[in-house]
Amino acid sequence: MAKSAGNKIDDRILKDKFSLKNVRNMGIIAHIDAGKTTTTERILYYTGVNYKIGEVHEGTATMDWMVQEQERGITITSATTTCVWNNYKVNLIDTPGHVDFTAEVERSLRVLDGTVAVFCSVGGVQSQTETVWKQAKKYKVPIIAFVNKMDRIGANFEKVVLEINKKLNSITLPIQIPIGAESDFVGIIDVIKMKAIYFDEKRHGTFIEEKEIPSNLEKVTTESRNRMLECLADFDEEIADIYLQDKIPDIKSIKKSLRKLVLQSKVIPIMCGAAFKNKGIQPLLDAVIDYLPSPEDVNEIVGMDPRSEKEKIISVNDDNQSTVALIFKIVNDPFVGKLTFFRVYRGSIKSGAVVYNPRTRKNERLGRILQIHANIREEKEIVFGGDIAAAVGLRDFSTGDTMCAINDQIVLESIHFPEPVISVAVEPKTSIERDKLSKALIAISVEDPTFIVNSNQDTGQTIISGMGELHLEIILDRIAREFKVDINSGKPKVSYKETILNSASSEAKFIKQTGGRGQYGHVIIDITPKDRGYGITVESKVRGGNIPKEYLKPIENGIRESAQTGVLIGYPLTDFHINILDGSYHPVDSSELAFKIAGSMALRQVAKEAIIKLLEPVMKLEVSVPEEYMGDIIGDISSRRGSIISVDTSNNDVMIIANVPLSEMFGYSTIIRSITKGRALHSMEPSHYSILPEHLQKSIMENKS
Repeated sequence: MAKSAGNKIDDRILKDKFSLKNVRNMGIIAHIDAGKTTTTERILYYTGVNYKIGEVHEGTATMDWMVQEQERGITITSATTTCVWNNYKVNLIDTPGHVDFTAEVERSLRVLDGTVAVFCSVGGVQSQTETVWKQAKKYKVPIIAFVNKMDRIGANFEKVVLEINKKLNSITLPIQIPIGAESDFVGIIDVIKMKAIYFDEKRHGTFIEEKEIPSNLEKVTTESRNRMLECLADFDEEIADIYLQDKIPDIKSIKKSLRKLVLQSKVIPIMCGAAFKNKGIQPLLDAVIDYLPSPEDVNEIVGMDPRSEKEKIISVNDDNQSTVALIFKIVNDPFVGKLTFFRVYRGSIKSGAVVYNPRTRKNERLGRILQIHANIREEKEIVFGGDIAAAVGLRDFSTGDTMCAINDQIVLESIHFPEPVISVAVEPKTSIERDKLSKALIAISVEDPTFIVNSNQDTGQTIISGMGELHLEIILDRIAREFKVDINSGKPKVSYKETILNSASSEAKFIKQTGGRGQYGHVIIDITPKDRGYGITVESKVRGGNIPKEYLKPIENGIRESAQTGVLIGYPLTDFHINILDGSYHPVDSSELAFKIAGSMALRQVAKEAIIKLLEPVMKLEVSVPEEYMGDIIGDISSRRGSIISVDTSNNDVMIIANVPLSEMFGYSTIIRSITKGRALHSMEPSHYSILPEHLQKSIMENKS
């Protein structure tokens, strides 16, 4: 049996409204270099969006449209596109793999219904794989796994399946197995259909052929199918009943059962292929349609009524109800200005509509609505529930805001981003460009929630903070290229934090007399240290009305704001719990401002009563290196105050995993290249904060003074 796998877009289908069950909002996530963008480019080619295959290594990938992406061969920003496969509309987001741009993955997964996780058949489960996997699980996004690069030397499908099972704590269900590996990889076996599938390389895989399973793989295929049916039977009573009667479930029943379990995130279907060699993409698209959820499968979402602060559950399937949409990304476009990306959960949105922002408590009129294909725009008159689009003309909406109707207000769960771990000082080369630099920094910070801009009050310097050296390097490059600002920048510095080691209590009074109405706020608090990563919590234990309820929130705000500037040497204070024990108020002079200042004063006083320590960010480092260099790498890691977590030998390479302080890792790429003569691969991601050794804390404090 042979068939053409090309699938040209029908313009009418794209412009007309799809039923929700025929829409898929999906993303592609993975560790860097697993082949996400290459897989996406093949999807665009086979769905007819592109007539030519874009290649990452040639700088021609459609989804890597930024200059910096094309030059470096990496994905920096998540790119959105829409395509059609077998009369299903697929809204697709290709996300970055580098940990410095993890915010792009976070906000994409927040609005997606399902995702394809791409694994390198050689690298398997790597550090950033674990990170994006946790992000998908946090937002309860069902996953299909695609083991890519089966044509590479060292490809090992079974090893990757085992790693997904163990390292990611998931029940794996291979629904395909490879025919051959490395240079002998020629096709795949569909375990559900029990057919071998081959792809015609001369025609870029657009012609696929189904044949009988090769005799040497019949046994392993049968065993794989039996394991799959046993797994389905463990969860699905209908399959169990058929299986216990020694009958074979038909293909339709198997797919129905598998879809149900994927939607419940109980199993991970595993597929395989070689995107660069145009093998395995069309079956992957079929699986996206067959197993990943449609917006219709997400029947209800939970939000909050901003007026009552009570939980509010809404149905997402009614286009006739009022609008509910979530802003997940903002981009400054040189041609149309500010582009606000949103996902519609309920209702419809027309161009020119008035929408309400519960955060700002303001109505805004959006201008045009655009369907985005990477950096190409298609104008739309209306978008519906389940659609992902971008609006032009919204001024005060930020990432994580909800778009709704003023007479039916709701706030959806926002998007939480990691804190920056590295900082650098920047200044314009000439005073004339100071305003241009300020505008550039504001524009980029609106786009990127993990990019923070502060001013050092002691030196007057502008300090920018981000997720890593590459993150800040890209931002500095954008400032120069996009915003045409010549700047000087300092050396990267670590973003430390402060914490306490013991409990303490204190009180603060803010009293100010100005001739007329004065200010009075009095608060007594205690502070308790908490585990790393705990953050800050504040609880009121005030009894008897000594502090009226309306002043408790200002006290908490004062505590939190004061914590941002720290107590010891200006780094944020974190990982503690505050009890507001008591206080007093004046019936005339007390105000929210007075109690906010009193709360701030109380925190600074109580922290000084405790032992304060600096915390430093620690990175999880993974190094894959030939065995002959193992000793040199371990020795170098130890010299950087690193601790080895594990050493694993496979395929003649050694995988070393270690925790190393970020302050010791600047310029590591150059060092490791020198040690291993360019034969090592490494990746880092933030792991945790730990207490800085006493001698280093003393040195930092001396330099600060």
